[in-house]
Amino acid sequence: MIFLPELAFLLLLAAVSCRKDDPQPNPPLEWEVPAVEDLVFYEVNVRAFGASGDLTGVRQKLDHIASLGVNAIWLMPIHPIGSINSVNSPYSVQNYTEVGAEYGTLDDLRALVDEAHDRGIIVVLDWVANHTAWDHPWITNTDWYTQDANGNIIHPAGTNWQDVADLNFSNGPMREAMIEAMRFWLDNADIDGFRCDAADWVPNSFWEQAIWSLRAGTERPLIFLAEGAVSGLLPAGFDVNFGWNWYDGIKSVYNGTSATTLAGIHTGQMNSIPNGKTQLRFTTNHDESAWDATPVTLFGGLDGAFGAQVISTFMGGIPLIYGSQEVGQPSTVPFFSNAPINWTQNSAFLADYQAMMGIYGSHPEARSGSLADASNSSVVSFVRELDNRQIWVAVNCRNAAKSLDVPVGWQEEWADALTGELQVAGATREFEPYEWSIWVQEN
Repeated sequence: MIFLPELAFLLLLAAVSCRKDDPQPNPPLEWEVPAVEDLVFYEVNVRAFGASGDLTGVRQKLDHIASLGVNAIWLMPIHPIGSINSVNSPYSVQNYTEVGAEYGTLDDLRALVDEAHDRGIIVVLDWVANHTAWDHPWITNTDWYTQDANGNIIHPAGTNWQDVADLNFSNGPMREAMIEAMRFWLDNADIDGFRCDAADWVPNSFWEQAIWSLRAGTERPLIFLAEGAVSGLLPAGFDVNFGWNWYDGIKSVYNGTSATTLAGIHTGQMNSIPNGKTQLRFTTNHDESAWDATPVTLFGGLDGAFGAQVISTFMGGIPLIYGSQEVGQPSTVPFFSNAPINWTQNSAFLADYQAMMGIYGSHPEARSGSLADASNSSVVSFVRELDNRQIWVAVNCRNAAKSLDVPVGWQEEWADALTGELQVAGATREFEPYEWSIWVQEN
């Protein structure tokens, strides 16, 4: 609950926090922010994105990002990194309102955001609210941090994150300062929202306070993505949460679990999501590609990795592409150090990604249609339908030939979504190892 004095204070801060050279903070955009269900997220590990490892390198590849049908970029943290107990993690934030020198300058960020907006792409910042670096300016306010019985500031309980100090969300002034730090990026770089790290670890009451306050201070739509899955995050104001169960489920299927389980996971998760909200679906992200393995390893090679992404993109929720997976990155991608991606590898794989995402973007039924599932133990098969338009996605999750019984109602003429070639589906379809197909039909 926000009490009236606190509310008045927040509104006053909002009124005075604009750029000195901009008499109208947060003006409305001249283009339309995508509806939540139409978002396609692309995560950028700035250090890996180019040889320079900075924001200019990201800006130079905006056309590449746009070619994948992306309309939302999530930038991993771009702040200065703490030097005490450091492991060089960008999630150890030394100052919330600065751009780290290794990434460039505030002007570089503004240029990136402006050029992304020119392409109809929003930009959200990764926000690390749960903790700060030990040399963050706030550290002198000891009551802003969690303390042990002896009054010592501690790192987040239950972790080995020795490079960060845990914040105390029972402290009102700290919460207000956090919100104003977030507002800085809306006012000074036209950022379109935030991906909030470890959102489950921060009280929902803070997220409700912060999201309400930030949205009240701008005419522009803002997008909030929670790295979390607790039930209160979406009601607190987030638009999207993380599909961790989906990620675990699709890995399990490619390791031998029946492919029929995915529709159940999907339905169970989506039925719990309020109207107007959705879930992020992925086959990797920065954590998984650094500490687990890349999709090429997890899903049995390039063909398996591609099929897993097809399922995750089309079954429901909204898709995430982590920069590197679209070129079939075989080795892990660190983010505690610079390891530039080889963008020239697997050019045919990239072309398939671009084509697949083009299909997704041009077929509304792929994003908002009802779902009818006819999977078997090895082949994921489902139809999504909206306004008499249907799209049929089928993916063999095994590195062996498999067959699929086709429901009677689907034994009709379909058009291959890639080639436009018409073909009548028979009672049985045969699939080569890891084969995938997307067919469309308009009645």
